[in-house]
Amino acid sequence: HRPLSLCSCSGSPPSNFILLFADDLGFGDLGCYGHPTSLTPNLDRLAADGLRFTDFYCTSPVCSPSRASLLTGRYQTRSGVYPGVFYPGSRGGLPLNETTIAEVLKPLGYATAAMGKWHLGVGKNGMYLPTRQGFDRYLGVPYSHDMGPCQNLTCFPPDVKCFGHCDVGVVTIPLMHNDAIKQQPVDFLDLERAYSDFATDFITQATRKKQPFFLYYPSHHTHYPQYAGPATAGRSRRGPFGDSLLEFDSTVGNLLSALEHTGVLNNTLILFTADNGPELMRMSRGGNAGPLKCGKGTTYEGGMREPAIAYWPGTITPGVTHELASTLDIMPTIARLAGAKLPMVQLDGVDMTDILVNHGPSKREAMMFYPTDPSENYGLFALRLGKYKAHFYTRGAGHSETTPDQDCHIISFLKPHDPPLLFDLESDPSENYPLSPLGRPDLQALLRRIGVVKEQFEASMEFGESQIGKGSDPDLEPCCTPHCTPKPSCCQCG
Repeated sequence: HRPLSLCSCSGSPPSNFILLFADDLGFGDLGCYGHPTSLTPNLDRLAADGLRFTDFYCTSPVCSPSRASLLTGRYQTRSGVYPGVFYPGSRGGLPLNETTIAEVLKPLGYATAAMGKWHLGVGKNGMYLPTRQGFDRYLGVPYSHDMGPCQNLTCFPPDVKCFGHCDVGVVTIPLMHNDAIKQQPVDFLDLERAYSDFATDFITQATRKKQPFFLYYPSHHTHYPQYAGPATAGRSRRGPFGDSLLEFDSTVGNLLSALEHTGVLNNTLILFTADNGPELMRMSRGGNAGPLKCGKGTTYEGGMREPAIAYWPGTITPGVTHELASTLDIMPTIARLAGAKLPMVQLDGVDMTDILVNHGPSKREAMMFYPTDPSENYGLFALRLGKYKAHFYTRGAGHSETTPDQDCHIISFLKPHDPPLLFDLESDPSENYPLSPLGRPDLQALLRRIGVVKEQFEASMEFGESQIGKGSDPDLEPCCTPHCTPKPSCCQCG
């Protein structure tokens, strides 16, 4: 069923798993992916001593759908996490009949914890929070930290206010512990320290009990507005974005220290990637897509190709892989390595153990690209088959404004392509030079093959009921003093 060296039945303890998920981080944002001024020593260590991916994709160019796919191994269209993202008062959430990675591991006795940005719904009585989705414990902000008034909040010490405009007319950002509000509004300057302490305590307790564990850390970094506490503020060369990224990297360092101190570093697989591309509209306070086209909100490469690293000392040999892989593949891979049963549903992920352990070939034939607002009428916007990518529709996005490339902007309206725009991503990762099939029987045959793969995939896709389409109810916004007035400004505690 799996390589003997990975089999806990041989007498070695079951493997532990840590899943790190950055927010709005571009392909070109890390030092190990070529950024000249980013300071990311711990992520660079993971990359140098682990496996770095060059062709790794998320499933959506925005937050909530991407997270749904990561945790379930299924495209967001199946679970109904579309269009767009959840809000503080959203009625919907990741459906409880969807099976998360945590729920796959629980029957094997795993301790499970999540910390950070959930963004898969809160709902009535917290029905969609992580503690209802397979996680024993949770500490975090259940949605994006710009989804509440931040104008008077401190984002950098000693008292530098958060930059720009966050949502108004809703409750301030809550910090939740399990399903209770611990603090409202959250203290950004202390938040990362709280996460480090939570993770260290979780790892220490699990190892003391000789219990295998799964820790999921979807970070707020480097989403707008950036913040950083006293330990990292002002320490990078890259300004507020760089300080925010360095704070995330420092937490990675603390996790590594906890694994070393508890003696389980060599028995723990750490996977790192990000939810979608950079929010280029924030200019120097947004991320960087490196050589890739556009960013967040688009189905160009910059919107959905992400940095990704797998680190497991003694099991994964250092290197770089150009194999095609996705966040969808993390669920079946962890299940394989743990010896867990997969849910009896249509999965879109494939097991990538062979890539990790042997630097072998990918089982993934193709990657599908849905827009932020997928529909059965339009279907896929793009499809990658091998090294080729075909765009059936292209469109810009507000999130990718301000770049010199007009294709990225919101005024670049929906444009159908027949025949599809075709790019060779190995020779042209920036999607600058479309290939013409005229006089090229090989490309004509390729387009026919792509058409067949698209048709078969779309025939297999059953769209779930839209969870975000259920709308919002102000009464569902998390409030630590639920009967206070006047709302939402009276929701304050801690």
